[in-house]
Amino acid sequence: MSRDVNKSEMTRRDFLATAAKGAGAMALVVFGGDFAFVSANTVSSSGVGTIGDLKYDPTKHSYVYLIDVSKCIGCGSCVRACERENDVPQHYFRTWIERYHVSRNGQVFVDSPNGGHDGFEPKVIDADVTKSFFVPKLCNHCFNTPCAQLCPVGASFVSPEGLVLVDEERCIGCSYCVQACPYGSRFIHPKTHTASKCTLCCHRLSRGMTTACVQNCPTGARCLGDVKKVGDEVANIIATSTIRVLKPELHTEPQCFYVNCSQEVR
Repeated sequence: MSRDVNKSEMTRRDFLATAAKGAGAMALVVFGGDFAFVSANTVSSSGVGTIGDLKYDPTKHSYVYLIDVSKCIGCGSCVRACERENDVPQHYFRTWIERYHVSRNGQVFVDSPNGGHDGFEPKVIDADVTKSFFVPKLCNHCFNTPCAQLCPVGASFVSPEGLVLVDEERCIGCSYCVQACPYGSRFIHPKTHTASKCTLCCHRLSRGMTTACVQNCPTGARCLGDVKKVGDEVANIIATSTIRVLKPELHTEPQCFYVNCSQEVR
């Protein structure tokens, strides 16, 4: 399906400008293992960012997110890292972890105490459990996203690199997008009273960095890729491995992919 973004979506670059400025005047950028300190940056209305002598053009990127369920240990490091990086209010989550217990007769028990923020205590299930595992979740950054389609004021939009974002200055807090999201990844911020969600740390991506959750995962269960980058390892895994997306019947074209994911996960 075409990934073209309409003109009304393409013009909302002020949001990224705000995000870029909020990350500070000095950043550590990592490119292929090389480190470079860069100074203050600007982002033009076209979305092309300048970081010192480095430039970020969102049209040259298309990000994908990969989760290996077999590697997740439910430690909550990713949830805490996201909270710190994005100033997420307590008991709200831009990313979270669910624990699954599956019994021999097919019963599925799912819990997520405090979003997995503090890890998981052992839990006894009154059933013949045959397998247990953890599943990280977040915004799927869908190409065919219902949240942007239903936003009455155009506050939810898809960026040129495929990120589903919210322009807080436009958002009226009606919560239509919260109800529309099939993955439960949005909430109304208790202080700003606007829609809030995972931005895939766009302020970090524009500096050549990865997301806070990927950086802080101790087992490599979370990975970020770029399908427009030749030879990208994550993109190659997605292209050549048996993968899953959540709720494929909705045809939202999610860009969050899972490997080693049991059929019970929804």
